[in-house]
Amino acid sequence: MSYTKIHINPISPEPTVGSVLVIYTGGTLGMVYETKGKQLVPFDFQQIIEKVPEISRLDFDITFLSLSEPIDSSNMHPSIWIELATIIEAHYEQFDSFVILHGTDTMAYTASALSYLLENLNKPVILTGAQLPIGVARSDARENVITALELAAAKNAEGHPIITEVCIYFNSHLLRGNRSKKQESSDFNAFHSENYPALANAGVNIEYNLPYIKPYQPGLQLKVHKAFDSNVAFLKMFPGISQQVVESILNIAGLRGIVLETYGAGNATTEPWFLNAISNAIERDIVIFNVSQCDGGRVSQGQYQTSKFLQQIGVISGSDITAEAAITKMMYVFACESRGGACIDMLGKPLRGEMSV
Repeated sequence: MSYTKIHINPISPEPTVGSVLVIYTGGTLGMVYETKGKQLVPFDFQQIIEKVPEISRLDFDITFLSLSEPIDSSNMHPSIWIELATIIEAHYEQFDSFVILHGTDTMAYTASALSYLLENLNKPVILTGAQLPIGVARSDARENVITALELAAAKNAEGHPIITEVCIYFNSHLLRGNRSKKQESSDFNAFHSENYPALANAGVNIEYNLPYIKPYQPGLQLKVHKAFDSNVAFLKMFPGISQQVVESILNIAGLRGIVLETYGAGNATTEPWFLNAISNAIERDIVIFNVSQCDGGRVSQGQYQTSKFLQQIGVISGSDITAEAAITKMMYVFACESRGGACIDMLGKPLRGEMSV
């Protein structure tokens, strides 16, 4: 793919204190009204200062890189996750931090995927976007972009980045990316992290929740992975789910794994046909990863009889992982490991802070 690059020169007479690469992928944020003012069209990032003049008043260097063909985030694909990771790898030594402008619908998937691809990450990668386009008067885009940039550029007293992981910044909250979910489609407070505290809250001042932020580690060498295995699927439990539906999903050609979205603390029907179908799939080396449908709390296999059976037949507990982090983790793990115990071991333990032990 080809890219468009724009460098922003700060107007401050003081020396700059860092550099941020902003990667624009598409989404609601980058839309403006066309000349007649009736239809939203993609924004030309050559005019970024016109739309967000505050950017030039920040005291660090900013370079914008736009994909040649920005996409709606509903069209996000693992190949684009790999492309984003490759862009970060290519610019890792040149820039101190990275901000990704992204559509909200699949932002949590992208944040989770990047957290796995970017092993030993020691710099900020912050995703943000908007619920209203930058060309709309009440848009939340400006605050989200400006604060995401400030968070990305922030350093501690030793001159090291405060944030050294993949995050989502939205509506005054900085969240660990692989702990985040989009929970609102029509509210500015679109993203939540029910099972992990916010890493920072932006009010008049930015307050960092340092005990929950992965600390900077001297000497870490970034390792970028560049593969996903998409032979996975969700299977969501609901009252009345039929044997035909379950078996059809479990018999998809080439299927390697299922994220099983269960009730409450990891419970599912104990109908014999269901347990037999799951057991038979596991015997065929299909990995089953148990994730709760609840936004908060965790899977506790064995707490109830309805989850004890799943534990006994070899279903892996996802603890408090989100569905977005679970499916992308499975895609990552299957690309790293062949079938067998190594996959099960990697899925059942935290790799990038995406789940509790």
